[in-house]
Amino acid sequence: MPDGGAPKPPLLELCGVRKSYGGKVQTEVLHGIDFSLQPGEFAAIIGASGSGKSTLLNQVGLLDRPTSGSILVHGRRTDDLSESELTSLRGRTLGFIFQFHHLVGALSVTENLLMPLWLSGQAPSPQTTNLIREALDQVGLSNKALARPDELSGGQQQRVAIARALIHRPDLVLADEPTGNLDSQTADSIFALMRDFNRSRGTTFLIVTHDPRMASRCDRIIRIEDGVIASDERAGQ
Repeated sequence: MPDGGAPKPPLLELCGVRKSYGGKVQTEVLHGIDFSLQPGEFAAIIGASGSGKSTLLNQVGLLDRPTSGSILVHGRRTDDLSESELTSLRGRTLGFIFQFHHLVGALSVTENLLMPLWLSGQAPSPQTTNLIREALDQVGLSNKALARPDELSGGQQQRVAIARALIHRPDLVLADEPTGNLDSQTADSIFALMRDFNRSRGTTFLIVTHDPRMASRCDRIIRIEDGVIASDERAGQ
């Protein structure tokens, strides 16, 4: 009987990742991190301030190279890629959502959504217009296409940031405290929106959060302490 072919590699895999900073005296922040993400996962990273969460997110987001160890995306090692190749891989594969939306105030909502497409080298086209229309519709802001960020509420601004992160349909979205600057009701709506994208599109999410309530609603919780993974639990365990 056919075996169905070789199993697909994880979407993301970290193997023995260590990260140090400093000059002659090096301080190691990550101490041999091993974990992987499968397509479609909805996972949280939690940990105290200074535990290494931000450093780990920079590694996962290919924003910084590890001191040692390897990071693989779709089974491909990234340590031998040039900076331009890393930038291209990041643009094709990853989306980013931050606590502060980082929208460009001088640009309209539509122009802010165009930025990832511009950066990936895509020229404006009828398909681009359709992508923007679809993205705004999915985050409930169809009537805000021409608005400036300062004309939107905090929750609306974060919805634009989510649309911007997802407009090029990345395989993995990294969300760094995406509701940390919002009231609880708005935070719940933002979480529900991310969850909807995860379920309807199969987009993988990795969410860094201080909020235990948000983490508890994820399918997997990775706890980092002093630069190591202290626990890695799935819902129901």
